Amino acid sequence: MSRRGSLILVGLAGCVAGLLLAPTGKALAQQVSQVLVVNWPSVQTVRGDVTLAQPVHLAEEQSFLEIVVPPVKRSETTRIVEAGQLVTDGFPSVVLSLHGETRGEVQKPGSVGVILLPAEESIGEAFNERGRLDFVLETVADGIDARTPYFASKQPRYTVAFKSYRVLLYNTTDKTVTANVYAYLTQ
Repeated sequence: MSRRGSLILVGLAGCVAGLLLAPTGKALAQQVSQVLVVNWPSVQTVRGDVTLAQPVHLAEEQSFLEIVVPPVKRSETTRIVEAGQLVTDGFPSVVLSLHGETRGEVQKPGSVGVILLPAEESIGEAFNERGRLDFVLETVADGIDARTPYFASKQPRYTVAFKSYRVLLYNTTDKTVTANVYAYLTQ
């Protein structure tokens, strides 16, 4: 076979291979797909139809906004400001953020902090009767002074150990502040 015939044969073979390997049919991206459910040991046996009524939420934000916090030390547990309750049930982690501004020019620099105290009866009794802060999750905005009226904390991520927490705030500056607490619950 001549060189020209060999080139034509190779080109023709390449075209045929390209046609055979090219994808065909419809894209299934918007069609319903079947899902295979594998049964594990008897503790986790799945029977019947498996359906979800709504999408599974992998994260949720809960905010506590415009909380007025007068000067109060962290140790003054009878005066500490309570902002509400954070429900964490179903989420194993929380990212905690604190942001706000001072009302007036700060003369005595300090910190503003948020404490999540487990909303359990015995822990609440220890807090109310003895000022104990057991099993808390906390973030603090340090170094608040006259340079700027705004402050923000770091954003620590914590493992959640209780279904809900009391949201408590303190302020060691000499001016009242308005604070916003953001709790981003994640999987």
